[in-house]
Amino acid sequence: MTYATNHKPIGPADTTVRRAQLTLDELWAQTQVETRAYTGNIVALTVKKHVGRVEEALAGLEGRYAGRQIIGVMDGTEDVVVHATLVPQPGGLYVERLILNASAEQLQGAILPLLRPATVNHVWWGADSAPTGVLLAELTDIADQVIADSLTLDIPPARQYALADLGWSRSAGWREALAQVFDSSDAARQLPRVDHLTVRYSGSKDLPARLFAGFIADTLGWKSMKNVELKRSRCHRENGDLCGVELSGEGVRFALNAESGDLTRVESHWDDMTRVTEVNVPQMSLAEGLARVMARPERGESFERAWKLAKATL
Repeated sequence: MTYATNHKPIGPADTTVRRAQLTLDELWAQTQVETRAYTGNIVALTVKKHVGRVEEALAGLEGRYAGRQIIGVMDGTEDVVVHATLVPQPGGLYVERLILNASAEQLQGAILPLLRPATVNHVWWGADSAPTGVLLAELTDIADQVIADSLTLDIPPARQYALADLGWSRSAGWREALAQVFDSSDAARQLPRVDHLTVRYSGSKDLPARLFAGFIADTLGWKSMKNVELKRSRCHRENGDLCGVELSGEGVRFALNAESGDLTRVESHWDDMTRVTEVNVPQMSLAEGLARVMARPERGESFERAWKLAKATL
């Protein structure tokens, strides 16, 4: 990542894996920039139908965490050709982007030589289908962080890298809002009375809701999610985003429901006590969720416990 002298993409220039660095150097020479600030690598493995979405998300990072972006399109039909571009970012920055359109088999061995050495490696599985072959395994061997839809792909948390789930990251505002409800000691005392949980979500993708439910179930000390109900709903949120959550039991109910914009209505009721407030639960774009997990590569025990509970329901 470095400051640019103009805001036009430079490239693409077609090259080979062996000549990719030389080609990038030639593109940098056109910028008349004398110094470059090196940040990490991000490898995004995807398929053709998601390339635009992946490029948009990577553009939103503005080069803060990965100055080199490598996109492997696994259902490509080309030989292993590298399309090299310097992509301008908001704020007058350039990042390096290398795109390879080839099969997953052809990508094996082609991506590793393109990584900048001695820096952080993020690997993002940006496809819906589960990984096959050895490509992902090859990359996880050198990854500091793996970003994936972990429940769909059946990628369990591991010790050699930090596993980040974008659905988990994008539900952070809901976890924080729920924690605020029980900051009040009198509300917290009602938690043992809760014996049922309902999580509502937008669209057709329930995996982020399932992980969120696993988090709540674990927090409540439940050993399974048999008392959890997941419901499709309509709210002004993206597919898979949360719309609301309700914790209930005999004589007790806590509900958070998304309203317009980023506002969420909070209703708490137990015995003769009723409280109604509003909190801010910001909507998080894919790029914002990606930036969040890259900024905080950590092995979260609460995530791992939530993952195990949620995985057991599939």
